[in-house]
Amino acid sequence: MALPLLQIALDNQSIEEAIITAKKAEKYIDIIEVGTILLAAEGKKAISAIKNIFPDKTIVADGKIADAGNIFGKMFFDAGADFTTVICAAETPTIKDLVILSKKYSQISGKNKEIQVEMTNNFTWEQVQDWQKVAVPQIVWHRPRDSQETGKKWGTKDIEIVKKLANCGFKITITGGVEVEDIKLFKDIPIYIFIAGRAIRDAKDPEAKAKEFKDEFKKYWS
Repeated sequence: MALPLLQIALDNQSIEEAIITAKKAEKYIDIIEVGTILLAAEGKKAISAIKNIFPDKTIVADGKIADAGNIFGKMFFDAGADFTTVICAAETPTIKDLVILSKKYSQISGKNKEIQVEMTNNFTWEQVQDWQKVAVPQIVWHRPRDSQETGKKWGTKDIEIVKKLANCGFKITITGGVEVEDIKLFKDIPIYIFIAGRAIRDAKDPEAKAKEFKDEFKKYWS
């Protein structure tokens, strides 16, 4: 299985703070996420600003789109996003529109543009089948921030769901308070991306912490 990629989530409240955070760990970061909080605070200009500073990194706009997919998708892709997220509660036509839009932007730009359906525990497998039918390429399995704060840990249920999603053919991203010691839980699954936000941002040495993640990947994937 290929090595997973490492994504940093920038949920800062200003572009300036976000850039400082990303620069501290950029050596070991593959993907930079313009987080939902940053998008809410600064708008789509945050995407352009991050892309301009880090032109060689894949940029994710974590917009958690629920409706008006074409409008939000165009805004985010035009601003420089490579991937954008859509929340699993979105209607299938919205998700289909975004898949089609991402393919158009891939053709126009000559670069890979994709959408990610961001999932929580509130989903059905019928929805997953619908996403397969409209050719959704990526799934994000997200342990919500509020659940983390109640002390909820990654569990057997998470692992089994992620395995099943991977077997459906999706590229899988894992997010939600991911720590280095959590990586081994997913060792038998072809994970595409691990997202680390606070684990890197709040570390005394963000670059060293990012390297820890990458070194941990090498233990279980090659």
